[in-house]
Amino acid sequence: MLQPDRVVRTICPYCGVGCTLELHLRDDYIYEVQAPWDGVANRGLLCVKGRYGLDYLYHPHRITKPLMRKTPQRGGARTPAQSMDDWVEVSWDEALDFVAERLVEIYRTSGPRALAAYGSAKATNEDNYLLQKLFRALFQTHSVDHCARLCHASSVSALQAAIGSAAMSNTALEVLETEVALVAGSNTTENHPVIGAFIKRAVQERGVKLIVVDPRRIELADYATLWLPLKPGTNVALFSAMAHVIIREGWYNADFVAQHTEGFEEFARSMEKFTPEFAEQVTGVPKEHIIEAARLYAQARRAMLFWGMGMTQFAHGTASVLSLVHLALLTGHVGQVGTGLNPLRGQNNVQGASDMGVLNSVYPGYMKVSDPANAAHWEQVWHLPPGTLPTQPGLTVTEILKAAGPQGVRGLFVMGENPLMSEPNLAEAEEHLRQVEFLAVQDLFLNETGVYADVFLPAASFAEKDGTFTNTDRRVQRVRKALEPRGQARADWEILADLARRIEAKLGLPYSAGWHYTHPREIWAEIAAAVPAFRGITYERIDRVGLQWPVPSEDHPGTPFLYTRGFPSGKGRFFPLDFPDAPEPATRQFPLTMTTGRLLEHWHGGTMTRHSDLDALYPMPVVEMHPIDADALGITDGQPVRVSSRRGSVVVRAHVTDKTTPGVVFLPFHFAEAAANLLTMDAPLDPQAKIPHYKATPVRIDPAPEAELANPVWQPRGRR
Repeated sequence: MLQPDRVVRTICPYCGVGCTLELHLRDDYIYEVQAPWDGVANRGLLCVKGRYGLDYLYHPHRITKPLMRKTPQRGGARTPAQSMDDWVEVSWDEALDFVAERLVEIYRTSGPRALAAYGSAKATNEDNYLLQKLFRALFQTHSVDHCARLCHASSVSALQAAIGSAAMSNTALEVLETEVALVAGSNTTENHPVIGAFIKRAVQERGVKLIVVDPRRIELADYATLWLPLKPGTNVALFSAMAHVIIREGWYNADFVAQHTEGFEEFARSMEKFTPEFAEQVTGVPKEHIIEAARLYAQARRAMLFWGMGMTQFAHGTASVLSLVHLALLTGHVGQVGTGLNPLRGQNNVQGASDMGVLNSVYPGYMKVSDPANAAHWEQVWHLPPGTLPTQPGLTVTEILKAAGPQGVRGLFVMGENPLMSEPNLAEAEEHLRQVEFLAVQDLFLNETGVYADVFLPAASFAEKDGTFTNTDRRVQRVRKALEPRGQARADWEILADLARRIEAKLGLPYSAGWHYTHPREIWAEIAAAVPAFRGITYERIDRVGLQWPVPSEDHPGTPFLYTRGFPSGKGRFFPLDFPDAPEPATRQFPLTMTTGRLLEHWHGGTMTRHSDLDALYPMPVVEMHPIDADALGITDGQPVRVSSRRGSVVVRAHVTDKTTPGVVFLPFHFAEAAANLLTMDAPLDPQAKIPHYKATPVRIDPAPEAELANPVWQPRGRR
């Protein structure tokens, strides 16, 4: 048996579960990945991505030297690189000097609003902290955002409004200690497989009652006491009907409502119209199942709510999440073990990137940029003159590209994101990106966005740097360097600190915000000193097991669940709700409703997994459709079809399956050759969260010729 030279303990770079990995290395190659039994989030379990999906580190198409485009790009006429012949390798000094020069030039001629940056839910806390610090401290702009805007922004908006805090309230594995678990809009066994495994264990071994709310018959539906297959976009009607029943039957916790909430009377009146009969007509869920779901949840001694992007990615996403939050406020299922409000965060560090202030309206620790006292606090932390930081929020991810152009955003810095896969209505997003005057991309591979860059900065992978990730449970955990970066690649934090020093020099500032870090622990120390919730977290304390914030002091054990003494806002707040109209209703021309999501074998825009051998497990996209719809359209399993919306079309093979429901089709969003977001709508946005309406797009399906299918054999990422 092969023996390792060393074993390095670190955290998985994929979903938000935060699984502990042990990387077995020999000759600087990861040849095996194990899961230690004392891994607090996974307890010896790993999914296929965590165990077998790390070979992208060694892929020959990985970029390991700084690149610059041979032909200068111009806003309005920006073109994608067609091959590596369009690039020239340069030194780090040349690349970073050029980036600094162009950003400073744009800042001096057009001001702070002309610059914006995308942070990364895949990068460490320390990386993300430095990105937002650079753009705020040096360019006085809050137009720094990341993909949380596209997944759980509506959860943040709803939770902040209802209780004054936006993080997951409990620990996922508390599902083993609850009585009822309600999972809404989350294909947990594919999106968060380890949490999905523990939910199944809770049902099988602990007798937990499971309620699954999803338009598809996902795996968890097979374990559920109740499966509620609602029509996409009807969450508000379903959960408001459950609230209606709980109020009507007197199943709500009157003492909790009286002592810990406000706005109940007006809310209760707004729920009168959401009868189970009305909800059945709107959602397609039988009224008896709605009543039974309300009874199970309300009458349990402890009940947990879990939800994912099937709750959030709507133009009414905030109302959707509020309708779910109301159930916890009605019943008092919050503030103790085995209860709570638990949005399952998608990427490995989307919680951490949000905590670090990579959002347009808050500093690290969710301190609002609109509060002058917070500006003064960060001016002191970063050694800036008083009055340097603005109090006007910046642009969000969904606004940055639309603002591209000579009078708007001229310079864009993208770290570890791929907006030309994740933005809605991709054809229009691509046209907006062409208007950017200067684009710098920092990543591992030349993905769909990277091929448009003026400068490409090669970043180190998670296994090639130190730092911390924060998982969906609010647990800050150590990421450890196991390998030297490939080629000349550098850790994101090193690149950003080096770039910041050059920018300060070019600006000729008489002061410095402080950029001479020698290790990420020094960056974390700066964060912990400035944010009370992290004050008690040190690298030494989380050397073996991470801590769940808030950790206000170094003798504090961390906080597995929140709100034992009430809510941050004082009292939880109910909001009257109406049933929102669909922003784009189905018609005869577009009679089916497309929803999108992830697959077990792939991740996000595919930049990592499609450079892994995992791609061979699921090498091409398919659209799932129900046999009833397939029969009506004369479609057979495996047949090429064209899926069309009002914005465009893609050609894929049909997969005829009863996993979906009649009238609903499912298209995964990992495949550039048939990008689901070519079809999704970019307007309207949720008015509070600015999140797009991804999960309910009217489409039609027609037969297509075999010749129009994209080649199912793997090929390099980028334009094809």
